[in-house]
Amino acid sequence: MFDARLAQTPRVWRELHQRLRHRLRAIQLKQWKRGATMYRELLVRGAKPDVARQVAANSRRWWRNGGMLLNAVLTLNWSDRLGLPSLS
Repeated sequence: MFDARLAQTPRVWRELHQRLRHRLRAIQLKQWKRGATMYRELLVRGAKPDVARQVAANSRRWWRNGGMLLNAVLTLNWSDRLGLPSLS
């Protein structure tokens, strides 16, 4: 009666949540604008100096920087504090 593929929505919600968090991290970097500001703000948020330096060195590549390196700094708790509801 029901199609079995309809029950696979948790994966879709999880992927959408991941994309939203990636977008928020990229927007945050874009708002900080300069590499020096990115470096300082990332250190304040607990980033290791080498990670902060690597992100700040590519300060104009917001989308690429919004990925793996920032997952350790701008975590799920960070997105929760922003008020992003969990979709998964």
